[in-house]
Order: sequence, then structure tokens, then C-alpha cells
Amino acid sequence: MITLTLEQIALAVNGTLHLQGSDLTADSVTDGMVHTDSRDTVPGSIFVAKPGEVTDGHLFAPAAVDRGATLLIVERHLDLPVAQIVVPDAVTALGDLATFVVARVRAAGNLKIVAVTGSNGKTTTKNLIRAVLERVGPTVAARASFNNEVGAPLTMLELTQDTRFLVAEMGASGRGEIARLIRMARPDVGIVLKVGLAHAGEFGGIEATVLAKTEMVTDLLETDVAILNTDDPRVAGMAAHTAARIVWFGQYGDEGVRATEVHASARGTTFTLQLASGEKRPVAFRVLGEHHVMNALAAAAAAEVLGVGIDDIVSALESVQTAERWRMQVLGGRDGVTVINDAYNASPDSMTAALKTLAQINIPGRRTIAVLGEMSELGELAGEEHDRVGLLAVRLNISQLIVVGRAARRMHISTINEGSWDGESAFVESADEAFELLRDTVQPGDTVLVKSSNSAGLRFLGDRLGEWFS
Repeated sequence: MITLTLEQIALAVNGTLHLQGSDLTADSVTDGMVHTDSRDTVPGSIFVAKPGEVTDGHLFAPAAVDRGATLLIVERHLDLPVAQIVVPDAVTALGDLATFVVARVRAAGNLKIVAVTGSNGKTTTKNLIRAVLERVGPTVAARASFNNEVGAPLTMLELTQDTRFLVAEMGASGRGEIARLIRMARPDVGIVLKVGLAHAGEFGGIEATVLAKTEMVTDLLETDVAILNTDDPRVAGMAAHTAARIVWFGQYGDEGVRATEVHASARGTTFTLQLASGEKRPVAFRVLGEHHVMNALAAAAAAEVLGVGIDDIVSALESVQTAERWRMQVLGGRDGVTVINDAYNASPDSMTAALKTLAQINIPGRRTIAVLGEMSELGELAGEEHDRVGLLAVRLNISQLIVVGRAARRMHISTINEGSWDGESAFVESADEAFELLRDTVQPGDTVLVKSSNSAGLRFLGDRLGEWFS
């Protein structure tokens, strides 16, 4: 974080500074990292005691102090010998501090901010943009999926006075959440990747999802840039709701950043990248799955807008091997067995893309196995969408389907009701049962996809299978 006095921090978060028991003063300065998990704190850290759904961060403040935290941001004064700022709401204070820091860095230098949202692909696109921008200047980007009212400001607070680029990932489960993040760090470049059924149950339907994602571009200025997916009509329609300059990306449009000659294999995807300027280069993109080409196009569009040349863009894209842990992560290798662990998240769109990739990369004569768990947060659409995924597995001629957990059981039911299948689908209650079944039935040369929402926990099954077949 940038260097601030304790008094400046207290003013930024609208809090009351308490110094009893501390050897610091209001004029003492800190540039320590900000954490909401006491396990992450190191000497000089700032610990924000955030109340949670299950526990309360105030209970872990002593541990944070023991690990070296020199300042606490709390909702009530604690009997601890450390400087404390008492605020009405710790999460609001975290956002207020991030807003203050971003404004200070922007005012002092040449900071450019890129924000990414969409129902799928946010983390992958963020990582690709970071890989490109790091080649031309100091870059801060979200760790993992730090994209909500806590994770996004924690990323913003990693800025220093030398930071040239901030890449912010912005997720939402309801109206107003992206707008709140936009107010913290008003982007120069706003990207909308796709509008799908991810979190549709929480949003209240697809139209509500569109309205929420549109918040990314509604407040952009004429001097800003909105990067929109021309292949998604819902995203393309957002052009009517922004004053910003539009840059399109897609595989089927006639303008903007495009991909042609796309060919997917087990080694990744090759394509020809064409920038909005008309420049073209071949790209050997090693992130598995043709659907990730769209994320690469969005990253290339952002980089071009920010003045990065096509050679640096292509070199950076080709350097990335894995989107992120648990996202189309290739594991295994023993006896030619490939394990694809893509179980960090799942929606109907991403599940469809993963199954199509599994079918697409398969070598003739070898088997494909899909180990699938629940797609969460779909609300009343859950049953229908799980049925649809099961039927897709049949139509793609996946060799074996293993459905894990009662919440996903309709996938299994829908497949066994298809007359073209006879015993190719199995249902198990738990990840442990799935592991035992796979351990005994996987054959040399098989490709195994593990895919589910985070809440189903199959990402750990994917890790376990990857280790077993390593």
C-alpha cells in the first residue's frame, strides 16, 4: 500500500483513532499490506476485523497482533495494545480506504485502470491482461478471484506510487454491486465478457443479470473505453448505455479484435489474432479450451487500447500455460491418463464449454470421462439446466459420465433416460466414492474432466486424481 499516516487512514474510513497501549502517534506512517485474514498478517500489516456469516474477525484480532499487525480497523474497541481505528462498518471502511488510495495514486502519476466483468471468464481474462501489461509497467491484479466487496478493495490496496496498471476483477450476485466497485476505482477501460446463467438464481433471472453487468459501462466517460463482446447480443446491447468509445472483440464480428483460423487440440488452441488496427499475428495459445480464445481477445483489446504492441501481446498470451489453478488445469500423465481439473466454478455456459473441449481434444480410439457435480446458484433454472448438461454429454458421445452428489443427480437421470446410452452414466454420493470408482476403472490413455461449482468441492477430487495418475 502507499505510505499514509494513521490520521489519514482514520479520516479516509470515517473512523475514530485510538492509540492507548500503542507506541505510535497520529502522525506515524504505515505502508503495510491490508488483510482480513489473520493468517495472512505479517509485521507491519493492517488487519480489518470483518464480521462474517459464520464467525467474527474481531475474534482473530489477537492472532493478527501476535503476527505483527500494527493497526486494526474494528467495529468496536478491543482490549489490545495496538493502534485501532473504530468504524461503524468494517467492510464499508475497507472500500473507503481503497477509494482513497486509488484516488491518491491516480492523482500522483499515470495509473490506468482496467476492470473486467462477465458471467464467465473474469479470472482468466484478468490473468491474461496482467501477463501482457506486466511487460510494459508495474501492474497490480487481483489474486485468485478477489472480485467482491472485500476482495476487490484488497486488490486496490496493493497499489504503490509506482503502479502503472491496476487490473480489477468485478463480480456480483445482485444489482448495484458492480456499481459500488466502480465507484471505488473508476476504470479507464471497462470489459464485459459474457452474460450467462451463472448466479441467475441470485440475480433473479437473466434480464436482471444483464442490468447488473451493464453497470460496468454506464458511468464510463467519453474519454474511456468499453470493450464489449460482439458475439453476445446481451453484451453488444450495452453499447447503447455508455458514453465511452466502443471496442469490439469476438470471433464472428466484422470489426474490432478478432480471431480467425481457430484450431483446438489437447495442446491448446492456435488462431490468428487481428487487432482493431488491422495488424495480424498467429498465436499458439496454450490455455486449454477453445472458449478461452474469447478471453484472449478481450485481453488483447485492452492491451491495444493501452498502447501495447502486437508483438508483446502475442508473446504474453503464448507465455500463459494455465488460466488459474482449478481452471482447465491439466494434471496426470501416468499411462497416458490426462486429468483436466476445471472444478473451481461451473455455470451452464462453462459446463457446456468444458464438455465440448473434452470431446474436441479426444484422440480417436481413446475414452473420455466427465466427472460432474452441481452447478449452484441457478435458482428455479437448476433442474432444467442440469438436465441439459446430462443430455449434452450423451450427444457429445462422452464415453463415461460420473455424477457426484444429490444436487447434481438430475444429470444422471437425464442421461440414463436417453436410449442411446446403456450404463455409461454412474451416480455416486461423494467425491470419495467417485475417486474409488475412477481409481479402479480409468484405463491408459483416458482423458478425465472434473467440473463443478466451487461449493461441490470437486476441485479437491481433481487434485487427488491428478496426484494419483501423476
